[in-house]
Parts: sequence; structure tokens; C-alpha cells
Amino acid sequence: MNENEYLKLDNQICFALYVCSKEIIKKYRPLLEPLNLTYTSYIAMLSLWEKDGVTVKELGDTLFLDSGTLTPLLKKLEITGYISRKRDTHDERNLRIYLTEKGKELKVRAEEIPGNLLCSIYTGNYCDSSEMIKLRDTLHKLMRKFLASEKSDKT
Repeated sequence: MNENEYLKLDNQICFALYVCSKEIIKKYRPLLEPLNLTYTSYIAMLSLWEKDGVTVKELGDTLFLDSGTLTPLLKKLEITGYISRKRDTHDERNLRIYLTEKGKELKVRAEEIPGNLLCSIYTGNYCDSSEMIKLRDTLHKLMRKFLASEKSDKT
């Protein structure tokens, strides 16, 4: 690639990721609205369905969100009745997040979302997940590289 090509918008990885992320989140919106979830609250619930009773810091680390973003999100999830927040009995400085029964029951309603999202991206009736799985795996490798780079920058 010559020098002039490097600065073309279509050659920027960040731009392609930005547009795809924005468009996927837009596709999630109609799937999540009946559950009273935003995309960010959805990924928080996904994480809590995997591991309940985590601290706010643990959830923030998992989701790559800071407390300024996470706190209002958790308050909304608590108002909705999906979670409860309680002080850790061993260390009161930590706030733990627990799924309520309503939050646990929501998981059943959310099970169709990944398949419905995939089908909304592809036209027609054929929903080939292999392309998305390959992309997801590539992005996970990139995420691990960012994390390793961040850890090495701190040392």
C-alpha cells in the first residue's frame, strides 16, 4: 500500500469496526426493546447469566466499561427489577450484583435474540453462522492482543 492509501477512510480498520458495531447495535434495538433492555444492559445481563453475584468492578472489567457508564446502567436494571445490588458481607467497599427471579426468568425470553440477530443480518431464509463465528473468533484474538498490550504498558 502506498503512502496515499494509508489515510483513505476505507482502509481504516477502526472505521470498519465502528460502522459494523453501530449497525449491529441498531439491529439489536428492536429485539431488545420488548425486554426493556438497551444493548449495554443486554451485555450486562449476558455476563450476569454466566456468573451471578459479581462485584461492580468485576462486571466493569468483563464488559470493558468504567464505573461512570456502569453505575447508571445498573440503577436502571435494578429499577426494572432484573438485578439487586448489595454490599459485600466480607468487604463493604465492594458492591455485588445479583440477578432477581425476574432477571433469571428474562434469560428464557432472551434465548432467541442471537439467532434472530443473525437472520436479520442475512437476507433470505438462510442464516449461515460460520462467517460470523470466524469474525467473532478473529475479534476475540484482537481483544486478547489489546489486553496483553495494555498489561505490558502498565509494567
